[in-house]
Amino acid sequence: MDAVDAAWLRMDRATNPMVINGVFILERRCTLVRLRSLFSRHFLAHARFRSVPVQEAIGGSWLEDPDFDIAEHVSRTPLPAAAGQADLEALVARLATASLDPRRPLWHVDLVPHYGRGCAVIIRIHHCYADGIALVGVILGLTTTSPSAEPTDPEPPAATAPEAGLVGWLSPAAHWLGQALPIGGSLVEAGLKWLGHPLDALGDTRQAASIATEMGRLLALADDPQTPLRGELGLAKRIAWAPPLPLAEVRTIAHALGCTINDVLLSVIAGTLGRYLDQAGWPTTELCVRAALPVNLRRNEASPLGNQFGMVLLALPLGVAHPFERLYAVQAAMRELKDSGQPAAVLATLAALGHLPAAAQDLAIEMLSRKASLVISNVPGPRERLYLAGCRVSDLHFWVPQSGSLGLGISILSYAGEVHFGLMSDARLIDDPHRIVDAFGAEFERLLLLTLLGAATVS
Repeated sequence: MDAVDAAWLRMDRATNPMVINGVFILERRCTLVRLRSLFSRHFLAHARFRSVPVQEAIGGSWLEDPDFDIAEHVSRTPLPAAAGQADLEALVARLATASLDPRRPLWHVDLVPHYGRGCAVIIRIHHCYADGIALVGVILGLTTTSPSAEPTDPEPPAATAPEAGLVGWLSPAAHWLGQALPIGGSLVEAGLKWLGHPLDALGDTRQAASIATEMGRLLALADDPQTPLRGELGLAKRIAWAPPLPLAEVRTIAHALGCTINDVLLSVIAGTLGRYLDQAGWPTTELCVRAALPVNLRRNEASPLGNQFGMVLLALPLGVAHPFERLYAVQAAMRELKDSGQPAAVLATLAALGHLPAAAQDLAIEMLSRKASLVISNVPGPRERLYLAGCRVSDLHFWVPQSGSLGLGISILSYAGEVHFGLMSDARLIDDPHRIVDAFGAEFERLLLLTLLGAATVS
């Protein structure tokens, strides 16, 4: 097993399972037989999904499951006939903390046969199999653009345009990839080599110095401030999603104010979280919290699986009330990170930790997770409506896990001209996530109104 994948395998905690969760809401009902057939023919084209990840003292291995049975991985999980969004959210949250059988490949699909006029499909896959951008590519590879078409095997994820998602705006950092993965292992190897051959090891350590220095800067950051967004975690999760925003309107704001779509969406999140804390009676004057943003570092290799992404820590200005001022503060912070070596430093560190005992990894992950208050993941989705197993997809959402002591994650996914927000929270921190997600729309409308009016102040 690749060292980075092994690091994700060992990152599981009872309070934070390392599982990526997704939901497809379909306009028609799908049969279990048809869904199992779809996953058997196309999902299992990737041999890794027939394999069980096994932890070892250092690293891990993939072992093919000799008794693999699709019925163990694709099953029915019904809801009451009159179930609504709140019931589906509660089910997804419950499944998000349910353990996947360690004796079998760590993924599962739940068909909710009666939801609205159609059905829902809940997908759970452990992070060690692949990162979010790769898994979105695999899952979307199961879909078609017409109800009668047959899916083809998913293509490797292509490079995204700067405005397509957070995974693309740091494209200058991609040149670090060729160094990050080898250096991650060499950080460990160089340390061992130094003990016996210090002069020979000098060249290796110099090669790794730039990335190691960047990681040192990250670890030297002060821990994020204590707010209701951080705290002791429990075993229960809460999940919610908001009504989508029109992508055309988001693009209009970005064009009018000379920023990116990402700047706009991150500013809306910052404004919403600031108002949430204000309403909770928490002082937000000059308050900034950091968000961990995954950054895609993969190239167009033959296989889309595995974990090849880094991370940057973005300061969100929650204490800036005026939407324009907050937007430009986010834009400035993003520009400062644009040429950062942070993504490669995090990737290299995970590669190094995959070669070390689990205790050392736990300590490093805990130290790093204290530098932020939440994870924000933004993945560009398809522009046209899709069909899964012949059923039209009306809505889709995903949530990446939070690692270490983080208890809040916000996901952004564009689909068919709309921007979808989802939130996953630890129940001890945020028991009612709709208090946040339902306010995204209002915060966006404030920014849109000011943009259209060209206003300089807001009441």
